[in-house]
Amino acid sequence: MKPATGGSPSRLISLDVFRGMTIAGMVLVNNPGTWSTIYGPLKHAEWHGITPTDYIFPFFLFIVGVPIALSKRIEAGLTRDVYFKIISRSFLIFALGILMSAIPFFNFAETQIPVPVKILAVLGYSAALFLYLWDKTLQAVIVAGATAAVVTGFWLFGAVIVPYDVSQMRIPGVLQRIAVCYLVVSLIYLHTNWKQQAIIGTTLLLFYWLLMTVIPVPGCEIATIDDHACNLAAWLDRTILTEAHIWRSSRVFDPEGILSTIPAIVTTISGVLTGTWLRSEPRASAGGPFVDSTATRTNVEPVQTNWSTANAAGTDKALGLFFAGTVLLAVGWSWSLVFPLNKSLWTSSYTVYTSGLALLTLGFCYFVIDVKGYKRWSRPFVIFGVNALALFVFSGIMARLMGMIRLTGPNGREISLQQWVFTNIYLSIWSPVNASLAYAVSFILFWLFLMWLLYRRRIFIKV
Repeated sequence: MKPATGGSPSRLISLDVFRGMTIAGMVLVNNPGTWSTIYGPLKHAEWHGITPTDYIFPFFLFIVGVPIALSKRIEAGLTRDVYFKIISRSFLIFALGILMSAIPFFNFAETQIPVPVKILAVLGYSAALFLYLWDKTLQAVIVAGATAAVVTGFWLFGAVIVPYDVSQMRIPGVLQRIAVCYLVVSLIYLHTNWKQQAIIGTTLLLFYWLLMTVIPVPGCEIATIDDHACNLAAWLDRTILTEAHIWRSSRVFDPEGILSTIPAIVTTISGVLTGTWLRSEPRASAGGPFVDSTATRTNVEPVQTNWSTANAAGTDKALGLFFAGTVLLAVGWSWSLVFPLNKSLWTSSYTVYTSGLALLTLGFCYFVIDVKGYKRWSRPFVIFGVNALALFVFSGIMARLMGMIRLTGPNGREISLQQWVFTNIYLSIWSPVNASLAYAVSFILFWLFLMWLLYRRRIFIKV
């Protein structure tokens, strides 16, 4: 949880840029001015099919996998500290996903205390969370304690405080899936080589395809992935998590559910394999292009590798990324003819197809930035990429807060602060679809400024 004090000169800048592009896209598509009017590419596919928005989450899981293989080796072998760090990091990322939806730990609408105090409670707990992630534990405890004391004080004086309803809390989520994939893939990486990892990934995709197309679903006459409810992944979500703890917009399945995490793990494995390729050294003989000769596994400290020492080697690696990406893209598309691309179910074809796209995108960034050295254009994405976790968590809390604050609209009806800003500022200038996009762009630019402030002070939030 310690903030970084500066970037290594040998850092793989293209990975930061790719991460920054991905998280910026995630925040952009999650925060339109209105969900009723959005440009098509900024929407998820309704069910089968794929849009640019559907690339974002698999790109992020792919990016999670790459640094696992780009990490400093422990020559003396595995230790308990390695396992502890992996497990504790996974737990913290999972907990952050839960906290994002739980803050301020009371029902904002039904709690009867002054609205400014409610807002201060959200800001107070958010500040405490930021301080904790910044390794300022004492200050975090003080801020969280003071915030809780204020809310408790109103309760002692008779105010109605309605607690956060844990019985309706969604358990899966974006960070929760990242945590599970990171944990599982890290453990796989510690005990396997790249060939075994590729076999594990392929086996899991075939196994998931079999499960989703052959296994009957209780209560359904016909089990089919064409139906939102009558497929095995949706049934498991409803049975194990129950409808109270899955995605509210559906209530019949969760896009980050239990069974679909299996192919999501393979997306992260594809990132690990990519990282292994990038860190490999050229063979001395002509027997093959590159070899990863180390036998020990990884910690989470960045490896000191000079990525652009040999321009020819870097070009060969970029070509390898392009070749593998093109192959996976073709395989994924071909597979989709019998097992459709589907982000909500994270189908095997979708896994392969988006991994191919991720390889092509990283290959482009790697060649342009790390091989050719064209970096100036990428600065905004570096700023986003080195603080991707902070951007996702706190922009999400801000969006929730703007939705919880209620104001009186022009027709006397109560609307959210977000709706008021969108209606009175953006809709007065642009058409609805352009106003919706302009709001999303303004939102991400606002957060670019905040992330630049952190970047300027060399504050890089890590877990």
